[in-house]
Amino acid sequence: MRNRTAGFIFLGTLLGLTVGIGLYTFVYARGAAYLTNDPAACANCHVMQAEYDGWLTGPHRSVAVCNDCHTPPGFLPKYTTKALNGFWHSYAFTTGDFKEPIRIKGRNERVTEQSCRKCHQDLVLAIEGPEGPHRAGQETSCLRCHSDVGHPTR
Repeated sequence: MRNRTAGFIFLGTLLGLTVGIGLYTFVYARGAAYLTNDPAACANCHVMQAEYDGWLTGPHRSVAVCNDCHTPPGFLPKYTTKALNGFWHSYAFTTGDFKEPIRIKGRNERVTEQSCRKCHQDLVLAIEGPEGPHRAGQETSCLRCHSDVGHPTR
């Protein structure tokens, strides 16, 4: 019985520490801002300031915010992506395990590619359609050639 009580105390303490540290991190990092569509939230982290500044001066500012390009459509996919990114970005910035300039990769690159294709579907069809330079079945990456469109360099 004593071992069982000690186990519950240990688990309760571990859970309390985890929740406490998580809440502290959420408040300290202004986590609630990330639940909005406000692009300024993306600049809460110092490594994103250049990307935010590029968006402010770029052509997409008048038609899209960060979430339009960097999260998939739909409530659940959008907030799942935001939660995953929030966790891994917090981990990387807390541990210092990231490189500058920050680069998109993996799942986030695929989400952004699909966003480009959705908004620019007529152009994509002209390029990858039967008469375009990239024939059907030869899908190419928008981001390969247009990596700085949303965040132009100066």
